[in-house]
Amino acid sequence: MTFTPWTTHAAYCDLLALIAELDLIEHVAPIQYAIRLLIPAGSRLLELDEVQALVGPFDQQSLCFPWQHSDPAMDALYRQVRRIVQKRMSRHEIFREVWQLANAADLAPTRFDLASKPIPHLSEPWYC
Repeated sequence: MTFTPWTTHAAYCDLLALIAELDLIEHVAPIQYAIRLLIPAGSRLLELDEVQALVGPFDQQSLCFPWQHSDPAMDALYRQVRRIVQKRMSRHEIFREVWQLANAADLAPTRFDLASKPIPHLSEPWYC
């Protein structure tokens, strides 16, 4: 799960770097870069003071408590990544855009191999 109340910008960039370092770009469904924690009714997370400070009222339509990250830049990053992963592009192209967005301030980003061939995968990656 990439976006939680505890995810930091550095941790997100580290995850992307690890995916590239392990040559997993083609093996990761792009939606995985934009998975956001859902807090349903009855969640034990609601017992945590730090979570209670982040959640809004229960949303009956989405059946969860919406939450905002303590760092507004992380919520903005989530929204931008979500838009990127919805594009009809190859996994490498999506990874490159997500990488560039997340590492915009990085002066020496890690290089990753874009030459590997695509692997077979399901056309509908929206699964649990």
